[in-house]
Amino acid sequence: MQVTLKLFASLTEYLPQESKYTNITTLDLDPGTTISQVVEAYKLPPKWVHLVLVNGVYVAPENRATHALVEGDVLAIWPPIAGG
Repeated sequence: MQVTLKLFASLTEYLPQESKYTNITTLDLDPGTTISQVVEAYKLPPKWVHLVLVNGVYVAPENRATHALVEGDVLAIWPPIAGG
């Protein structure tokens, strides 16, 4: 199945080289793949995986290990952002 992965801010460095400027890549995943499995496969530091949305809907940290992605999902991940 195909899923779109969008990484933002400092997380873009974990994307393939050709995707770093667009911040988007398409993943071919096995059915039933969870958000946590994608995070592990891309070696994203867990402390940098702060805001997670699937199709624009927030997924809480306690649900990421069980939330299975489906064909056509858009998974967007932001690191913690500070400023002022």
